[in-house]
Amino acid sequence: MGPLSANSGELVGTGVSLATWPQRGYVAAMKFRLLLEFDPQAKRWSAVFPELPGCATAGDTEAEAVDNAREALSLWFEPAPVKLHKGAKMMELAVP
Repeated sequence: MGPLSANSGELVGTGVSLATWPQRGYVAAMKFRLLLEFDPQAKRWSAVFPELPGCATAGDTEAEAVDNAREALSLWFEPAPVKLHKGAKMMELAVP
């Protein structure tokens, strides 16, 4: 899949309009680096997303730490309740 074209509103080289992208079954995904490290003292694996403050977990095995990291990542991105002041509005933005 090619990069997004900011000017034409389509995926470069595909002819697919961004307006119809979701209807065609395309899924946008962001990748994040996951730092895995075995702690011999605790005898557990730690899993930390360096770019996401506080997004970390652990597991008894490397596989369990990765599974737990997927859940932690999902929870990290859940919207928090926000009380808006009069005249304020909430918007959502997507990263291309």
